[in-house]
Amino acid sequence: MSPAATLAAAATTTGPGFLSPTGVEVAFVLVGLATLGAALVTVTTKQLVHAALWLVVALGGIAVEYLLLTAEFIAWVQVLIYLGSVIVLLLFGLMLTKAPIGRSPDADSGNRPLALGVAVVAAVSLVWVVVDAFRTTWIDLDGPVQGSTKVSGEILFQHWVLPFEALSVLLLAALIGAIVLSRKNDPADPADAATPAGPGEKKGRR
Repeated sequence: MSPAATLAAAATTTGPGFLSPTGVEVAFVLVGLATLGAALVTVTTKQLVHAALWLVVALGGIAVEYLLLTAEFIAWVQVLIYLGSVIVLLLFGLMLTKAPIGRSPDADSGNRPLALGVAVVAAVSLVWVVVDAFRTTWIDLDGPVQGSTKVSGEILFQHWVLPFEALSVLLLAALIGAIVLSRKNDPADPADAATPAGPGEKKGRR
């Protein structure tokens, strides 16, 4: 067998290479970098409303990544649930808790080094697990759609039903927490201070 035939056979068996990326792969990397930049701005800005808006960009970038991976159903679920529900819930929580609209120097808790370390460890672990699980797997982007409703439903409700239900409980707890915080009386609120006490109630000021 000639050397050219040997190289062609090796390329066929090993799959596509990283030295010859396609247009979809280049777009995937560029969108991923933009999403990573939006995520970094989200956790570093001191304006809460800006953080929520940059989170919209980050989650939208993830939806675009799903589209590039031919997972249209997962992409639209990302748009409908996260962009259409979670972000709206977050903005309502900011408004109901009377969060400052402008710059908030006290928004940093002081645990930034610890949070950065946890984030790096989590990112390395996640990348390692994904690379180890799909080391020899290549997605044919020109083939049939991989993220169809039937395939996604079977995988979700056979192997990932417990994390799915745990996420539902987490979102419910976040909603209840937002309601509790919005109904808490602010002692510095002039409206609450001006409210006269009832016959059987003690006055707040002595």
